Amino acid sequence: MIEGAYTLGERLGLPVFCQDEAGPYQAIPQPGQSWQSTGKPARQPHEWVRGGTVKMLTLFRPATGQVWAEPVEHAPNAVLHPWLRAELTQVLDTLPAPTTPLQDPETTRAAWAIWQAGLTEPFTLPADLPPLRALLVWDNLAGHKTPEIVCWLCVHGVMPLYTPLGGSWLNMAESIQRIVVRRALAGQHPESTEEVKDWLAATVRGWNKAPTPFVWGGKRAARRQRARARRHALGGSGGYTRRPICRHAPTSRTNGHILAI
Repeated sequence: MIEGAYTLGERLGLPVFCQDEAGPYQAIPQPGQSWQSTGKPARQPHEWVRGGTVKMLTLFRPATGQVWAEPVEHAPNAVLHPWLRAELTQVLDTLPAPTTPLQDPETTRAAWAIWQAGLTEPFTLPADLPPLRALLVWDNLAGHKTPEIVCWLCVHGVMPLYTPLGGSWLNMAESIQRIVVRRALAGQHPESTEEVKDWLAATVRGWNKAPTPFVWGGKRAARRQRARARRHALGGSGGYTRRPICRHAPTSRTNGHILAI
């Protein structure tokens, strides 16, 4: 269902967003490459001083590459939920209003329920549902399932799609977080949480000046599809052959017998 959201959501007029919390990142020397003069390698201080930790709240729209992020020192529900509500409210205000005529409650509920078909733990939809406006992919955490935030999302037309256990790789927010964190911190030595937060925020602003859209699957998936198309299925089983099975009489090289696979 989450793969379907990435590939079909935007086509159906439903913006797809991903949310995740990255970190914590310590204010200590960070591993990574750095530019140094020949014969003058980078040296790290011998004092092991911890300057605190920082987490990054991230909201990401893969179709446009736009990132909304907030570096914070702690990310409990009391911090995450108000931030997410504020960001989604601003984003939804910028989206065009639904142009389709008002639908009857049964049709509206069916439009929501179809996105629960693949969820491992579907939640109970509220009785009164507005038109579906967006999809939100995020991890299967207990804090993401509190009634307050789930009801708020539903009231504002946002359908949450929870990744299955062990399937956080389905959340593309993790991909953009790795890019941002590597650009901001790799090979650097932040000495305080304020420096970490400033560098992360500056990197996000730089990314948003020329964002790169993300496509689910991409060229590698297309190559895998073409490779599978060249295979010939064997009676619906998991086995395959790279050459088609001959439908004519066996040749003399098989001595008149059909070889079993």
